[in-house]
Amino acid sequence: MDIYKEIELEDCPYCGGPGLLEEENDWCWYVMCLDCGSQTASIEFKTPEERIESAKKAALLWNLRKVVRADPGE
Repeated sequence: MDIYKEIELEDCPYCGGPGLLEEENDWCWYVMCLDCGSQTASIEFKTPEERIESAKKAALLWNLRKVVRADPGE
């Protein structure tokens, strides 16, 4: 299964930029905006079976607009 082809991401809720699903050192997934840097929480996984579900959960958070953003000066 190619996880990047299976999961669709909406545009960034802040700036409309593209979201990118990222895996961090084989322990978690998150989605980040390539333009403004907004991102979801990191969704941890421990087993190969949990890996795909974790990626789907990160994408769901992004698509539900549950993201954090640090504005300049913060």
